[in-house]
Amino acid sequence: MDQLVDDVVLLDEMARPVGTRSRATVHGAHTPLHLAFSCYLFDAQDNVLLTRRALGKRTWPGVWTNSFCGHPRPGESLPDAVRRHAEHELGATVVDLDVVLPEFRYRAVDASGVVENEVCPVLVARLQGPVTANPDEVMELRWVEPRELGALVALAPWTLSPWAVAQVHEIAQLDDGFPDSLDTERRLVG
Repeated sequence: MDQLVDDVVLLDEMARPVGTRSRATVHGAHTPLHLAFSCYLFDAQDNVLLTRRALGKRTWPGVWTNSFCGHPRPGESLPDAVRRHAEHELGATVVDLDVVLPEFRYRAVDASGVVENEVCPVLVARLQGPVTANPDEVMELRWVEPRELGALVALAPWTLSPWAVAQVHEIAQLDDGFPDSLDTERRLVG
């Protein structure tokens, strides 16, 4: 990933852009609200990819989460940011991007005290071609059926990142949900 211009978009409480800051310095004990995204990647059989964050990640190292996350750069479209991060983190090409939770927002504090404070649209996408995980980003990956993800969120939420748990809860409330829906999660949570 280009390190020369790796800024994030800072937001006000109404989720309006108010400036930028270096991604390397934005996350700490007093992380300002900023723009991010989360993506759930599906294969041809409608399985969803879960990834385990590399141990070198600043927040939630070694924790299972959605397929990949990232931050759009100033002036970068959301689809372009998703494609850039898919390539960087998973060596993957994604198609059929769809925003399923356009206004998702969360704040979470990891065990080290680092705060995530993001307006984080949630997307689903289809994989086109193979996945080759970048070991700096992903230490493990696993394809699961959406109902398995729903069951995991309902029965063992501590095994996943807090944003993934919250996102799956919200996606389960949508009429369409994920491909094949998250019927198990809906039954167990809703």
